Amino acid sequence: MASVTSIYVEVEENENCEYMPLQVFEARDKLVLVKQVWLLEPGRKQEIFDVTGWSSDNGGIPCSAMYAPVSDSGQAEAYIIIGGDWGVRMRPSTNRQDWDLDNPCQWGEPFLWLAEKEDIILC
Repeated sequence: MASVTSIYVEVEENENCEYMPLQVFEARDKLVLVKQVWLLEPGRKQEIFDVTGWSSDNGGIPCSAMYAPVSDSGQAEAYIIIGGDWGVRMRPSTNRQDWDLDNPCQWGEPFLWLAEKEDIILC
């Protein structure tokens, strides 16, 4: 196992997602690129979603999304997915439209917190 490092996440309010004050997570391994996640979101059917990071460059563009196992006091280990300085963005994997802040099928979050590693699909 890699040495323990900290992951710092702070996202200012932006066009992709709401404000998230500084959060610090204890990483249990290195960050790895992620492509998709299996989510059960309120108001949406449980399915696979594409995930991308979202950067403030050029008014908002996709960038890499990464995941790492982190310490969690409730269950020993959880999984965080982080993106750019504007968080992460999701869309149903069946929706192949371009990433777009105006697309109602897509939405953004400061980061994702998952309980199961099996819900993460790597690049």
